Amino acid sequence: MNIAFAEIQETIRMVQMESLDIRTVTMGISLKDCIDPDFEKMNERVYNKITTYAGELRSVAEQVEKEYGIPIINKRISITPVAELLGHATKDEAVELAKTLDRAAQFLGVDFIGGFSALVHKGITKGDQTLLDALPEALSVTERVCASVSVATTRTGINMDAVQLMGKIIKESSERTKDANGIACAKLVVFCNPVEDNPFMAGAFHGTGEGEAVINVGVSGPGVVLNALKRHKDADFGEISEVIKKTVFKITRAGEMIGRVVADRLNLPFGIMDLSLAPTNALNDSVAEILEEMGLERVGTHGTIAALALMNDAVKKGGAMASSYVGGLSGAFIPVSEDNGMIKGIEDNSLSLSKLEAMTCVCSVGLDMIALTGDVSPATLSGLISDEMAIGMINKKTTAVRVIPVPGKQEGDMVEFGGLLGRAPVMGVNPFSSEKFIQRGGRIPAPLQSLIN
Repeated sequence: MNIAFAEIQETIRMVQMESLDIRTVTMGISLKDCIDPDFEKMNERVYNKITTYAGELRSVAEQVEKEYGIPIINKRISITPVAELLGHATKDEAVELAKTLDRAAQFLGVDFIGGFSALVHKGITKGDQTLLDALPEALSVTERVCASVSVATTRTGINMDAVQLMGKIIKESSERTKDANGIACAKLVVFCNPVEDNPFMAGAFHGTGEGEAVINVGVSGPGVVLNALKRHKDADFGEISEVIKKTVFKITRAGEMIGRVVADRLNLPFGIMDLSLAPTNALNDSVAEILEEMGLERVGTHGTIAALALMNDAVKKGGAMASSYVGGLSGAFIPVSEDNGMIKGIEDNSLSLSKLEAMTCVCSVGLDMIALTGDVSPATLSGLISDEMAIGMINKKTTAVRVIPVPGKQEGDMVEFGGLLGRAPVMGVNPFSSEKFIQRGGRIPAPLQSLIN
C-alpha cells in the first residue's frame, strides 16, 4: 500500500488540527475450539486462548501509534458469540464466564471485550436462553464485557418473543446498576441484521464465518469532515458530496495503513476497515455539527434526514474507493451521549426521540446511547426495539438499539456516564402502552425483500 508524501503531510494536519484518530483496533478471536462439556476446562481454555492471542495487542498498537503519530484510542477484542459455548451450562456458570472475560480484558489492558452475545432472530436454544438469563447479572458485575443480541434479520423476520425478553433484560440491567445511572445498559446492544466483523463496541462479536483470529479497524473523522466542509461555505450538494468523498478517502487510507501494520506485527490477517463516522465529546468532533454545517440551524429540524442520507452515502463511496476491504457497519453513528451537537439539539427541543428513530432509516446504526426516564416499562422498551428492528428488516440494513433507562431520573435531567460514553439528557417516551402488542409474541414474518434468490 503506497502512501504519497503529500498524503502523509495532510494526515499529520488532520491528526493535529481536526481530531483524526483510529477509534479502535479490534482483534477478533474464535473460541470454537474452547468448547468442552466440562465447564471448568472450557473456562480455563477461554482465558488462556484470549490472553495468548491478544497478549501483545496493546503493546503493538501503542508502538505503531508512536511511530506513525496517529492516535489509536481503543484496543479491543471480539469473540465467538458466547451462547454458542454454553451448551448445558447453568446461568451461574455463564456469569462466571463473563467474569473470566472481564479478568482477561483487565489483564491485557484492553478497553472492552465484545461477544457475550446470542443470535436468536429465529429461535432460542438452551445456550441462548442461559446467556439471556445471565445478561443482567453478568453486565452488572463486570466492567469491560459487552453484550449483543440479534433478534431480527431481513431473511427471518423479527422474533417478538426475544424482543419481549430484551425489554425485561434492559430494565433489570438498569436496576442492577442504579447507583451508576444504569451503566450496564451502555454495554448491551439489540440488533437487526448484525455483521460478523464489527470492530465497534458494544455490538462487536467474532462471527461464525470468520477465521481463527483477525484484526479489524474502525477509523473515525467527524472533525476532519466538518473542517473540510467549512472550507466550502457556498458549495452545492453535489460539491458537498465530493468534498466528503475525498476526505473519507484520505481517512480510510490512513486507517487501513495503520491496521495493516498492526496486523502484520501480530502475524495476523487484516480483516476490514469500518468507515463509520463515530463522534466524541471533543470540540468539533460531531456528526450533528456536520449536518448543521450543510445549513441546518439545529440538528433535528426539517432537512436533517436528507442531510444525513447525503453524508452517509458520500462516506461509503469515498471509503469504497480507498479500500477493497470495507466492512463492519460503515456509515455514521448518531450516539446522543457521545455527540455534543446531538445533545444540544435535544436541549433546544429540535431533536426528539421520534426524529432520532426516523434518522436511523438512512444512517448505519440505530437508537444509540439514549438515556430514558427511569420509569419506562419493559413493554415500552420492547416496543421501541420492535420499531427499530422493523426499520432494519424492511430496509435490509443493520439497525440497533442501545438505550439506558436511568433509575430515578426524569425527562430533562442530565446524566453523566463518563469517559467515551459521555453525558446525555434524559428523554421521555410515548405515554401510551405497547403492552398488549408485545404480549402477542411469536414471529413477525420476513418481508418480501427476503425472497432474493
